Amino acid sequence: MNLVLLAFRLMCLAWLWPVTLLNGSHRPNKRRHKDVYLGENSKNQHGGRIDFKMKKSDSTKSLLIKSEQLLRIEDHDFAMRPGFGGAAIPVGIDVQVESIDSISEVNMDFTMTLYLRHYWQDDRLAFPSSSNRSRTFDARLVKKIWVPDVFFVHSKRSFIHDTTMENIMLRVYPDGNILYNSVPSYTIHIIDCALRFRITVTALCAMDFSSFPLDTQNCSLELESYAYNENDLMLYWKNGNDSLRTDEIVLSQFFIEEFHPSFGLAFYSSTGWYNRLYINFILRRHIFFFMLQTYFPTMLMVMLSWVSFWIDRRAVPARVSLGITTVLTMSTIITGVSASMPQVSYVKAVDIYLWASFLFVFLSVIEYATVNYFTTVEEMKKLKGGKIPANFNATQTMAFDGCYHDNDIDLMPFPELPSTPNTERSRTATLRNSRNSAAEPPPTEGTRLRRKKSIKHNLSFIMSNSYMIDSYSRVIFPMTYLLFNIIYWSLYSSR
Repeated sequence: MNLVLLAFRLMCLAWLWPVTLLNGSHRPNKRRHKDVYLGENSKNQHGGRIDFKMKKSDSTKSLLIKSEQLLRIEDHDFAMRPGFGGAAIPVGIDVQVESIDSISEVNMDFTMTLYLRHYWQDDRLAFPSSSNRSRTFDARLVKKIWVPDVFFVHSKRSFIHDTTMENIMLRVYPDGNILYNSVPSYTIHIIDCALRFRITVTALCAMDFSSFPLDTQNCSLELESYAYNENDLMLYWKNGNDSLRTDEIVLSQFFIEEFHPSFGLAFYSSTGWYNRLYINFILRRHIFFFMLQTYFPTMLMVMLSWVSFWIDRRAVPARVSLGITTVLTMSTIITGVSASMPQVSYVKAVDIYLWASFLFVFLSVIEYATVNYFTTVEEMKKLKGGKIPANFNATQTMAFDGCYHDNDIDLMPFPELPSTPNTERSRTATLRNSRNSAAEPPPTEGTRLRRKKSIKHNLSFIMSNSYMIDSYSRVIFPMTYLLFNIIYWSLYSSR
């Protein structure tokens, strides 16, 4: 009996063993779900502290994969443009200029930071949705789809900001409803895409410095598709003139007169015509900086050179040192201005003013050299003629105007020369001529005798009165420089 009972128990155990294993394999899952459930409750009860073993895996790490599956990235070839083989795809552009960072006259370029937005339609990005809400993605998805290949013409350097992430945003939003596989609870949308970049670009600006620094510069930033001509891609300003917006921009040396967009076509002999968009802006230079740094110092140096006209012509060290100082200072100003400017082959407005001022300073030095030379020649003649004694002290009889006068010099009487046959003969001829002139009738009333003075006589008069050169220079130099300034500023200010 006991053996029968033992055999019956063994048969029951053999029949219940597979059921126990099966129940044991499902019990850990139930336990895990229960732990998670308790963990979530404990998170709410204990201020968010949960056991690490009971945490779920982060679902955001698979967000990109889910987005690619939603947009069916792998189902399409995004190396081709939307609607390949058909009409050109319209791509709208809109720009917001954040700042103009720098403008370089030496390199003839400018640096601008802007927000660049593209708008186009791509039905390959269609996604099922029960609402009419857009989706926003970052740069990771942008690298996997087709985007317009817009580049900056004549750009030297450009980059997309990447702090703290790449400043790229892709927004996909619907623009119409189409049935999707006859499923009534979902709709598929023709996708309208918006791509936004934050870019800093350094581009060429062909500047004209013929009126510098009284100039106005016209610069432009040009956008164009690199690979697609007008048969494949059509660039246009999305909102017309309102497509270009600017923040309040303040520059140190320029005033921005105008910002406006424009449109044009560019032709390349190998590939054809391309749509090109222009961001045009007009810059007018502030003159006050150059007035303080260039024009005012130049005027002062020219006026300082005139001081030598009031210094005694015998004070050679004073007048020479003053003239050389003003010449060297003008040379330094010209060199400094040239170093901050591009090496252009035409004359600039500031060059005309600086070199004209340099000429005035140089002529003041030449004027004193002339005065000193004529004074020396005059004194040598007087010494040879015996009018000035050898022991004469020039510093005691110098007049206020820097010249000598005969009444200031005590002329010594000279002894009468002994008579000779030649002197007697000359005296007889002189008396005969005087008698003949007395016999001639006087000139009739109303007539005037004029004798034209020769150039040699005028030059001799100037040499004998060299102090007059300084007197005339005191008036001629300032009046001529004033006339030059009137003509210069009236001519270039009206441009």
